[in-house]
Amino acid sequence: MSLFKNAKSFKGGIHPKEQKALTENFAFEKMPLPKQIIIPLSQHAGKPAKSLVNKGSEVKAGEVIAEQDGFVSSPIHSPVTGKVIKINSSVTPGGFLKESILIEPVEQNGVINMPALDIEKVTAEEIKERIKLAGIVGQGGAAFPTFVKLSPPPDKKIDYVILNGCECEPYLTRDYRFMLEKTNDVVAGLRLIMKAIGVNKGVIGIEDNKPEAISKLKEAVKNYPQISIEVLPTKYPQGAEKMLIKVVTGKEVPPG
Repeated sequence: MSLFKNAKSFKGGIHPKEQKALTENFAFEKMPLPKQIIIPLSQHAGKPAKSLVNKGSEVKAGEVIAEQDGFVSSPIHSPVTGKVIKINSSVTPGGFLKESILIEPVEQNGVINMPALDIEKVTAEEIKERIKLAGIVGQGGAAFPTFVKLSPPPDKKIDYVILNGCECEPYLTRDYRFMLEKTNDVVAGLRLIMKAIGVNKGVIGIEDNKPEAISKLKEAVKNYPQISIEVLPTKYPQGAEKMLIKVVTGKEVPPG
């Protein structure tokens, strides 16, 4: 059931050729191990993390190899099991020299995972602390530490949590595949975010060109009346933050 009866599309926008058929029917695959992996200590907005390992250190996948340095910072976990070859400055994909940890991976099963949280019993503070320790950051260009986003000023009331499932750009299908393959994880994540910031209305905004994902999401939230699936017109830039807020809630984010 929709929370919003009068949602309208925003003015303007375009509908470029989607080109999503190239990848939309391919499931996620696990990449093979590279011969060497470079892990910049600056992978997020704010201060770079501080290395906890040295040349020659042996690390396991999931192990914390760099710690948070300041409030706007985030720890980094090793994505592989292997040996630290060196710690030096390497060129990042953005073209800048950043201090990095170079690891030579080895074929080894097993990852150090944190124990799962019980959504029904966990507290808001425990959720935020876990997100901080897990090193979760935004997937946009700034990679802002997520626990900071979930720590708004106490005097600011938040009405809704909106998940952006629009993916309106041509070619992109990563979010679509995630909604298909990890549907229950998406809903669980939304419930955790809502609990972390004390919000009782959750929304997943998704464009109408994703009928299979819409169907799976609606089935996944049928027992959660506080969460709605808002099906939106397919056009660019429907996934832009302010456009999405406007079309879902009817409210505009004020300038500044």
